[in-house]
Order: sequence, then C-alpha cells, then structure tokens
Amino acid sequence: MDINDVSSPIAHYKAILAYDGTNFAGFQRQANARTVQGEVETALRQFGWTQSSILAAGRTDTGVHASGQVIAFELAWERSLDVLLKALNAHLPVDIAVRQVEVAQADFHPRYDALSRRYRYTLFCAPSRNPLRERYAWRVWPQVDFNLLAQASIPLVGTHDFRAFGTPPRPGGKTTRTVFVSEWKREAATPSLGSDFVFEIEANAFLFHMVRRIVRLQVAVAQGKLPVESIPFYLTGEHPDPVKGLAPPHGLNLIAVRYPDPE
Repeated sequence: MDINDVSSPIAHYKAILAYDGTNFAGFQRQANARTVQGEVETALRQFGWTQSSILAAGRTDTGVHASGQVIAFELAWERSLDVLLKALNAHLPVDIAVRQVEVAQADFHPRYDALSRRYRYTLFCAPSRNPLRERYAWRVWPQVDFNLLAQASIPLVGTHDFRAFGTPPRPGGKTTRTVFVSEWKREAATPSLGSDFVFEIEANAFLFHMVRRIVRLQVAVAQGKLPVESIPFYLTGEHPDPVKGLAPPHGLNLIAVRYPDPE
C-alpha cells in the first residue's frame, strides 16, 4: 500500500510525544518560528493528513521539554500501528519522537479529556557551570536545603487560588487549580556529579508559567532567602503581586497526562 494513499477509512489517533525543547519556540505553531506542532504537522502531511491542526494536551513554553505530551489527529491509514509509529519517526526531526500511537475514540480530545497533567522539574547545585547537565536541569547556587524544599512542597497540595503563580489560558479565566501531587526527591546522578533535586507536581490543570514560578519560590525558600510561610501566603489568592522570577525553562519536562480508564 502506498503510504500516501488517502482512500483508506479515516481513524482518530492518539499519540504520545517526546521532545527536546531546546531548539523550539514552544509547542504551539507560529508563523515564523520552529515549533513542535509545526514539525509534527509537516510530518503528517507526508501521509495525506488534511486537518488544519493537531490537538494537544498542553502548550509547553519555549525551551520546555516533554516525555509525555499527548496529541490527537485524524488520518487515513490501513497499515499497522507499529508501521505508522516508525513512519512518523522517520519523517520527524531528531529532537522529536513518537513514543506510542493508538486508535482513539472519535471524540477523544487530549486537552479536554485529561484528568491531570504531571510535570517534573530538575535542578542541581554547583558553583560553576556544567555543560553536560545544564541542557535538562537548572544549576543553582548557593546550595539548597533539601528539607526546606520538602517542607515548601506540602502546602501546594489541595485546591487553591494560584493567581500569584501564573495567568489563565484565557483573559479573565479562573485561577483556581487542584494539585494532587507535590513532592521533591533527591536522585543520584553519578558519583562525580552528585545529586539532582527533582520536583514532581500533578494537577488537574496549570496556569501559564505556574510550575516555573512555584519552583523559583521554593528554591528561594530552600536557600534561606524567604521563610517557608511564603508558600501558603501566596496561595491565599489575596496577594496583589505575582511571585517574582521564573525558574529557567530547560529544567521542566511534561512527563505524563492522565485520562479516565477505558470502559
């Protein structure tokens, strides 16, 4: 069968993407910039894809990575899913890969059907730069206190007004979000490189820049620049100013999107 044959029945597909966000101006397609969406849609057109846009679980910022981004698209394809996965990867650039592809329900929407999204932020502490680590982790100095990081993560769990940490997708939108998981872990890199400090947060939805502001504030607490009480203070929704500063994008990774179990 010719892979460009569009006479086959059209099916709705769900795919999981991984990408290195370093050289992308974010996920969302832009007219004059390289984006993940633009590259994926260019690849799909090689197989007769005719939609105006793919659907996605979220729009990652410039420089943010993903190992669990979810997209959906319609395509006429009669060969196996394994062949489709290999064909897509053969037409995608080296910094994007399809990890998994499956046939989805016709009304599946990766954004609106999602129950939650989980992000991971990685940092390490060192007084001077390390080019081998800094593509995917934020180098922080002075040293952070891991116990303070752990304490700072606890108040985030639950339903709060996160307006101090970000802006909603639409002007005037709600800023209340429910966080299910908020925790720091210490993971060994190598004996010579020391430990990574890894923050994982899962919520029903996120505001624009929310995770990066949360990380920046927690690091300030863990460096002794702010008290631990700063976290619940900003969660009241009454503070007039947003949290100042953002953690760099390259430490952030969208690792999973959770959906209802199939019936």
